[in-house]
Amino acid sequence: MKDVKIRTDGRPRTRPLEVLADPAYDDVKIRQYLRSRRIQSNIPMNPRNTKTRKRGRPTRFDSVSYNRRGAIERFFGWLKMRFRRLVIRYERLNVVFKGLLDIACFMVSWKKI
Repeated sequence: MKDVKIRTDGRPRTRPLEVLADPAYDDVKIRQYLRSRRIQSNIPMNPRNTKTRKRGRPTRFDSVSYNRRGAIERFFGWLKMRFRRLVIRYERLNVVFKGLLDIACFMVSWKKI
C-alpha cells in the first residue's frame, strides 16, 4: 500500500479513497491499517471468521461498489489464460515482470480493438 501512486494533475496521491478486496482479506489488522491511513475498506465478511458473534460497530460493505471488481477479475482471467508466465511469476526482477505485464496488457487491448 505504501508504493501506490495515483496519477493526478500535480503531485501523485499515495492514498486511494477505497480498497476493494476478497473476503479472504477480512482481518482486523488489515482493517485497522486502512483505517489508520483514512482509507475506506470494502471487504465482505468472511464466513470462516464469524464463529462468534462480533460486537461493536459493524464493518463497512457496499455491494454496489464491490461489484465493480468484476472487470478487474475478468482482466486477470484473460491474463491467466493467455500469459501463464505472468501468473506463475518466473521472473525475479521487477523490471522484467513489469515489461511482460505491459506487453500482455497491450496484446489484450489490441485484440479488443
